[in-house]
Amino acid sequence: MNKLTKVGCSALCGSLAAISAAQAGELTVTGGADMTWTTIENSTSGNPIGMGSNLTFKGSGELDNGWTFDMTVANLNGSAYSSTVVDIGMGGLGSLKLNQGDGSGLGSYDDMMPTAWEESWGNSINPGVKLVGGVGTSDHIQYTTPKVLGTTIVLAYAPEYGSSDTADNASSGAANNEIGRAYDAIVHLNPSLGTEILSGLNLYVGASLQEATRKGGTLQQDQGEATGQITYDIGPLSLGYGV
Repeated sequence: MNKLTKVGCSALCGSLAAISAAQAGELTVTGGADMTWTTIENSTSGNPIGMGSNLTFKGSGELDNGWTFDMTVANLNGSAYSSTVVDIGMGGLGSLKLNQGDGSGLGSYDDMMPTAWEESWGNSINPGVKLVGGVGTSDHIQYTTPKVLGTTIVLAYAPEYGSSDTADNASSGAANNEIGRAYDAIVHLNPSLGTEILSGLNLYVGASLQEATRKGGTLQQDQGEATGQITYDIGPLSLGYGV
């Protein structure tokens, strides 16, 4: 196990100013033994044998002011880079997440339906389900409020919608303001009201707005998407409905 001896957290506001220094933390690597056999009737699917070689790096630590941080770097099969997330826990102030395309924002609420194993659209089958994405595939910042009276609010902002995987000390941009900004807002309600029968009830409402962009010199329209979902767990039974 390697030691993550020092992690700096900084902000760029005209000049580079340090927020806080981090204490030593640990960096771990995890993986799994994933083997699949996939065939599709009346279709040429090639070799049906598949094996997963995903790796995930995780680190954690504590800042001088008592805030905590969790870092995740995910690699896909073949050690291909997938995403990086740094989640800063600010105690009673909620949490702040800096994200490079792991599906946060509205994308993390694209399908909250109960499953027995995996989503119906995630096993080489395309049933035509259209999922919301929001800023999830872009470099973005997300703020999550503390849970108050069973309610959590999530706000996310992407300076350039669609721009991702930017290295540190670097910037990404398009000429002629071709890329617009994007905003996500989600409300998660768990209105148990102190009762056991409602403890398994969850309501999710979220929306995303992508500002107008230019494509080939032509101004495009603003784009928006939204979702509303409800799930209910009672004993061994899980029910869900979403739009």
